[in-house]
Amino acid sequence: MTHEVYHHLKQARDDIGKFLNCNGDDLLFFPNPTTAVSNVINSLQLSAGDEILMTQHEYGALVRSWRASAKKIGLTIRQQPVSNPVTTRERFIKEFWSGVNRNTRVIFISHITSSTALIFPVEEICKLASKAGILTIIDGAHVPGHIPLDISSLNCDFYTGACHKWLCAPKGVSFLYIKENHHGQMRPLVVSWGEEGDDPGPTELLKNFQWQGTRDMSAFLTIPAAIRFRKDNQWSIVQEKCKELVKRTADQLQQLLNTEPIFHGSHWLGQMVSHPLPTAVPSDLKLTLWNDHQIEVPVFQWQDRQFIRVSIQGYNTWTDVERLIYALKTLLS
Repeated sequence: MTHEVYHHLKQARDDIGKFLNCNGDDLLFFPNPTTAVSNVINSLQLSAGDEILMTQHEYGALVRSWRASAKKIGLTIRQQPVSNPVTTRERFIKEFWSGVNRNTRVIFISHITSSTALIFPVEEICKLASKAGILTIIDGAHVPGHIPLDISSLNCDFYTGACHKWLCAPKGVSFLYIKENHHGQMRPLVVSWGEEGDDPGPTELLKNFQWQGTRDMSAFLTIPAAIRFRKDNQWSIVQEKCKELVKRTADQLQQLLNTEPIFHGSHWLGQMVSHPLPTAVPSDLKLTLWNDHQIEVPVFQWQDRQFIRVSIQGYNTWTDVERLIYALKTLLS
């Protein structure tokens, strides 16, 4: 854990790099995407009057992080509205891109949104941004192990993802991809030993970021095993079954709750679905579902409405969904 750990960290970076189709030396490990993006924000050379474009679906903690930077520097945060429900990719792109102006310096957007569980067309947005000379930072917290990800083809500037969600690594395993031409401008929030430490590198980027004081690196070293687990268990077949369950769940929620879904077309969904709850919902619904039915499911507020989000992983079955639907019928009748 002091000397050999660097060899194993490189193996983990190379393995996840191969899985994501990018260079392992363009990756840094972080405990979560929030920490990763905060380090990117800290490193960007932005000025007063510059604008950051994002949607209204972005993760709340990271919106707060951007706002803190905006207050300090004098940036403008533009959360571009897009139609609800979302319909076609083309319409989404047109509506989102209408928020770009001559002051736009950064596009920050989720690949799969945390609250609304929608898959956004980031490939097309990254292409438009590259042509316009706008930096792209993609929040892919829910992507690795959930939907296919080819970072090289995406051609974004920064991409963060969590391996402890759908890739089944332990908690506290996330990565940040940094396009090579940005390596030199990255500045860690925590300044540690860097080139004066024991980390052999091979780059200044890794020396500055990889070892930041005492922390347990063992969780990062599980990545190769998590990737092997998927391969050995033909996980793509498992995922297809999960996606079919999600579609059926979406239909059941719409019929039961009698509220309009926030998407049209299953191409917006992976292994999660968020659905708006009726207006009159018990304030303790989430807690009651757990206490009375042993069902753990997020219930939250987004855009002044209450939502429920169902996630289907390989260990879930239709019986789990039926238990949820029955519980909701009981509690909302």
